[in-house]
Amino acid sequence: MTDLFSSTDRVKVSDTYTTHADAVFFEGNCMTLLADVPSKSVDLVITSPPYNLGKKYEKTASLQEYLKNQEPVIAELDRVLASTGSLCWQVGNYVHKGEVFPLDVYFYEIFKRLGLKLRNRIIWRFNHGLHASKRFSGRYEVILWFTKGDAYVFNLDPVRIPAKYPGKRYFKGPKRGQLSGNPLGKNPSDVWDIVRQDWEEEVWDIPNVKANHPEKTAHPCQFPVELVERCVLALTQPDGIVCDPYCGVGSTIIAALQHHRKAIAAEQDASYVAIARERIRQFTQGTLPLRPLGRPIHKPTGKERIAQMPLEWQKAAEADRS
Repeated sequence: MTDLFSSTDRVKVSDTYTTHADAVFFEGNCMTLLADVPSKSVDLVITSPPYNLGKKYEKTASLQEYLKNQEPVIAELDRVLASTGSLCWQVGNYVHKGEVFPLDVYFYEIFKRLGLKLRNRIIWRFNHGLHASKRFSGRYEVILWFTKGDAYVFNLDPVRIPAKYPGKRYFKGPKRGQLSGNPLGKNPSDVWDIVRQDWEEEVWDIPNVKANHPEKTAHPCQFPVELVERCVLALTQPDGIVCDPYCGVGSTIIAALQHHRKAIAAEQDASYVAIARERIRQFTQGTLPLRPLGRPIHKPTGKERIAQMPLEWQKAAEADRS
């Protein structure tokens, strides 16, 4: 067991399964790790499996073979998931000879055969990605949120987002004068992005990890920590256990530790394991660059809109603003 230290906490990280560690980070095939995890002991499974795109950490197979290879992993995840637990499966598209195959559609049947219940098909929208030339450029991926049963953890308050009109009140009826919305904010909905609707509204979303993202590493398909944070806060209680069978560079572990949950994770690419271990060490020391959950992407000033107007309109608009 490896001990990592910060100025205030002692974080225990083990490379094999144990209940005494804050994080279990196994280097190797996730099936080997999952075999040691007790049944119904995990509160949240969250992961982004390989997309079958031929990245250096995966072998390209036919779509049918790819799905078949994932079925034993999903069955093991179902076994270790608690009766009140949730599973979040984040995927994009498999593209073959220019044809798009939406992976969430194909995975859905596998989860349903195990009796899991879909609570949301969450659309994660982002602004940056590869530019397509023979189809529209892809700018979203999907998170399938399943639960084991009907009695599941769902904490909305920790993940509420600012309301557009936080001071809005009822203007008639028995609630006249009272706030019409929750003072803690609104439900973030099943589209994880708020596109600007007018020139005064902040733009909130969870950006994907690209070159200018503070968390960027060598991994080509890296989880942003705040994406995991939202799931951890909403779908687990403090001291819960979060599992990621395809951990990459450790974003799930960091999000779990950040919010006082335990983590169980596996990664078989040695270079990513090394990066993840260093990121965990930096996190415990308070030096890891992280993008805070809920930070606005951009807050328009109103000048952007004026700059696009004809000159005579700009003068009138500036006069109105003054």
